[in-house]
Amino acid sequence: QVQLVESGGGLVQAGGSLRLSCAASGRTFSNYAMGWFRQAPGKEREFLASISWSGGSTYDAESVKRRFTISRDNAKNTVFLQMNSLKPEDPAVYYCAAGGRWMVDTTYEYDYWGQGTQVTVSS
Repeated sequence: QVQLVESGGGLVQAGGSLRLSCAASGRTFSNYAMGWFRQAPGKEREFLASISWSGGSTYDAESVKRRFTISRDNAKNTVFLQMNSLKPEDPAVYYCAAGGRWMVDTTYEYDYWGQGTQVTVSS
């Protein structure tokens, strides 16, 4: 089992930045690829970015490319999502997830999920 806890969400003005963190515990963190998703009310969960076990490779959704950056620190068992230039359409609950493959963008490819952190953007 892997336990994931997201943090760093909150209220930010449009154009601002937030850095989300996801702390992992349980099994060896570096054995897992990690991903970030978000889900807005009434919408399906949307893939944002994923990162390989070592952190050397990333895969980004076109919708957030050049604004959001995923990274990880295996020594701290933590994955991050740096979000810049936040827009009014970005509010959602943001989730991190752990799985066996990194270049995947569907929810069923990920085995473990955090409880999510809320991001709100004011215009």
